[in-house]
Amino acid sequence: MEHHTLTYKIASELEEMEQIYQLNYETFVEEIPQHQQNQRRRLIDKFDRENTYIIAKDEEEVVGMIAVCANRPFSLDHKLENLDDYLPKHATPCEVRLLSVKKAYRKSMVFYQLVDLLVSYCLEKNYNMALISGTDRQIKLYKRIGFESFGPMVGTEGAMYQPMYLTKEKFATTSRAFTKMMLKKKKPTKQINFLPGPVAINKEVERAFKNTAISHRSKAFIDEMKTVQSKLCELVNAQNTQIVVGTGTLANDLVAAQMKKLPGKGLIIANGEFGYRLIDHAERLGLHYVKLEKQWNEKVTIKELECYLKTDREISWIWTVHCETSTGYLYDLDKISRFAIDYDVKLCVDACSSVGVVPVNLQNVYLASTVSGKGLGAYPGLGIVFHQEPIVPSNDIPRYLDLGQYTKTDSVPYTHSSNLILALSEAVKRVSLEGKQTLAKDVRSMLTEGGFDYLGMEDYSPGIITLPLPSVVSSRTIGDRLKENGVIVSYESDYLLKRNWIQFALMGDHSLAEFAEALAILKQIINSKVAFV
Repeated sequence: MEHHTLTYKIASELEEMEQIYQLNYETFVEEIPQHQQNQRRRLIDKFDRENTYIIAKDEEEVVGMIAVCANRPFSLDHKLENLDDYLPKHATPCEVRLLSVKKAYRKSMVFYQLVDLLVSYCLEKNYNMALISGTDRQIKLYKRIGFESFGPMVGTEGAMYQPMYLTKEKFATTSRAFTKMMLKKKKPTKQINFLPGPVAINKEVERAFKNTAISHRSKAFIDEMKTVQSKLCELVNAQNTQIVVGTGTLANDLVAAQMKKLPGKGLIIANGEFGYRLIDHAERLGLHYVKLEKQWNEKVTIKELECYLKTDREISWIWTVHCETSTGYLYDLDKISRFAIDYDVKLCVDACSSVGVVPVNLQNVYLASTVSGKGLGAYPGLGIVFHQEPIVPSNDIPRYLDLGQYTKTDSVPYTHSSNLILALSEAVKRVSLEGKQTLAKDVRSMLTEGGFDYLGMEDYSPGIITLPLPSVVSSRTIGDRLKENGVIVSYESDYLLKRNWIQFALMGDHSLAEFAEALAILKQIINSKVAFV
């Protein structure tokens, strides 16, 4: 029986303590006959003033607890003579007692979560050994966790216990074991998607997508296509747009195919994975160009651009990403577009990760690409190309890459998807640039407070938050563990694994509460040391 509202904490409220005493009575008087019954049905442990109680709560109800104490004498001191003679030298022990979980919750994650928090607490307090009196009913479980038996059994008939200890050397192993056990047992009831695509989808967008498919040749579809084209152009201040069945890669190939017709040569800017992919597009289509290459995440200045154009008068176009998805680096599109006007060159932009996330003004941009399944918050499957000037078909370009074919037929030269178009139309209505900016600001504050570093400041895209992890932590393991806990982040791309980075993309339908939940899980995984290398 797993509840969505379970929380785990150190007891601090009077009401929590009262419930602990009642749970103590239910377990160690009524279930395990260790103490005498009383009319008040409450049992206060004789070490209560020394105990720290770690508890599980279902809303306001305490449903599980475990106590830890570091002050001598321990309970075991009264049960075993010369307790220290049984312990390794240089032991700094604490005693763990009173493990109790209400019956209705014993097949849930409560036990594992309590012990996981206990291990983290002991590590934080620098205890190098944990002592327990393990009930004879659960000896195998305790040994599986890493506890070792010592000394004779203690207790009374019906309530026998085996003294056991867990050393600091096994704490890290125990932490990993518990994390693995919890992740294996836990089946997340929902997933929180922080991918840059496919993104988390709003319910209304999902509902629009589920409409019955209609013919791409029908008047209803053509009308809907024109409506969403108009909305997109209004969003980015563009003259024209074509929507194709495909991805951002296809949209960039469409752009490249048009640029091949331009005179002179181009300048391609790259300071991350997707800038270098533009270079690859250019290579494959045989574009004539030079490149301005920088190290990943290294700033590109207008002066550097100006130097290229002053020394090479053949440059007639510039191609750059707007948001470098691999880092979150955001180019100053307004400055670059003004610069392009001054030097009379055509500006082409990969805006796949910026449209719908930050203000984008394409008034002075010759060609630009974006996609349905990122910042616009719709499903993947539609590539979008904006263009200033009318474009006519060209027999020199393969049919599917000929932007003129789409212009000629109102973006429907071939089979299209009414489901994707309806979802995109609904998603565009819901774009909130201010909301994404506010969310990103709050997310960065939470990360800073939590001791996490991230790339860039508020001049970076609010849609991509990149976390460089310390070398002692494996980004792959962190990503895997987050996924197993229902939190989906970007980490599996080769360029992220190579740099030991993970990314939280805030491009879809997200709330700050979802990020807070994800961050708490991330902290738990790191504190458990399961991802340490």
